[in-house]
Amino acid sequence: MSKDIARKGLQLRSLVKRSGELELSLVELAVPEPAAHEVVVRIDAAPINPSDMVLLLAAADLSTLQQSGSAERPVVTARIPERALKSMAARLDISMPVGNEGAGLVVRAGASPEAQALQGKTVAVLGGEMYGQYRCLAVAQCLRLPEGASAADGASCFVNPLTALGMVETMRREGHSALVHTAAASNLGQMLQRICLSDGIALVNIVRKQEQVALLKKQGAVHVCNSTSETFVEELTDALAATGATLGFDALGGGKLAGRILHCMEAALNRTAKSYSRYGSSTHKQVYLYGGLDTSPTEFNRSFGMAWGLGGWLLTPFLQKIGAAATEALKQRVAAELKTTFKSHYSREVSLVEALQVETIAAYGQRATGEKYLINPNK
Repeated sequence: MSKDIARKGLQLRSLVKRSGELELSLVELAVPEPAAHEVVVRIDAAPINPSDMVLLLAAADLSTLQQSGSAERPVVTARIPERALKSMAARLDISMPVGNEGAGLVVRAGASPEAQALQGKTVAVLGGEMYGQYRCLAVAQCLRLPEGASAADGASCFVNPLTALGMVETMRREGHSALVHTAAASNLGQMLQRICLSDGIALVNIVRKQEQVALLKKQGAVHVCNSTSETFVEELTDALAATGATLGFDALGGGKLAGRILHCMEAALNRTAKSYSRYGSSTHKQVYLYGGLDTSPTEFNRSFGMAWGLGGWLLTPFLQKIGAAATEALKQRVAAELKTTFKSHYSREVSLVEALQVETIAAYGQRATGEKYLINPNK
């Protein structure tokens, strides 16, 4: 092992016990030697994304959080409702690493020329287990960051940017011309707004607070609808009629919003219908659920004809579908526009130990818009 890195490093683990208890802790692991086409990255920044919290917190009741252990090795526990535990049979009593993406310095490289070229470089990485001090990864899982970019700049290079670009690419491939997006004031939502402004794509943003309307309008958004407004349905229908948007991406997942979007799409199309059909408009309307901010059941009334779809959308299957070449093109766009289109904002940076404080977990566990946390495992 090279002298410039430690022989061992800490990693955050999430364990769901058969007893219905969630346990979060830090474990010490040996830092592996990289194979020829691998590198060892010192992880200096890793975001807490909503998708990470699904694995990290495991639907635990955060009001039952309790902390024990030591100051250097905290242990946090919480109860998991029985109804949620049933869906986790495959992970019971298995200590699982967390963190989809991150960034840091390559401190050791394998023998291949591709690996050696990354020695001493700051890279963004995707491959899980990022809430740890060191991570050994294949070169193909790394994206070299532009000169002058920090680990924090590149920590969110993959999940949010590629999801936003994937939404636009899905729109193009499925023959739509404009988009609808919910929870639109999020980091991802603001990225999508910047992409659409740059690419000349009409976007209808849906938010839940008036200050979020003002935020997006200030950034150049044309259509922003507040779902808590008494005139939301009318405003959304007007925006859909103006843009012709027939594809939506819903971060909430539960509740009635997805159905309301389909309803308003149909109402907007009927404004220009030249004849009546009891089957509704023949234009296909599609809403994809890609998040689960609302864990209640998805509800809708079929008030939008017969040409519609409601389904799930995930980044990894989408990238597999479009293939390696198209995925690489998206990644290179992210790298080129890292500090502009795909810039992320964080409300707080925490260490691994700080990430396991009850107060901190309660804060980031709320998944509040604009309150994105960044873990620096080597802080």
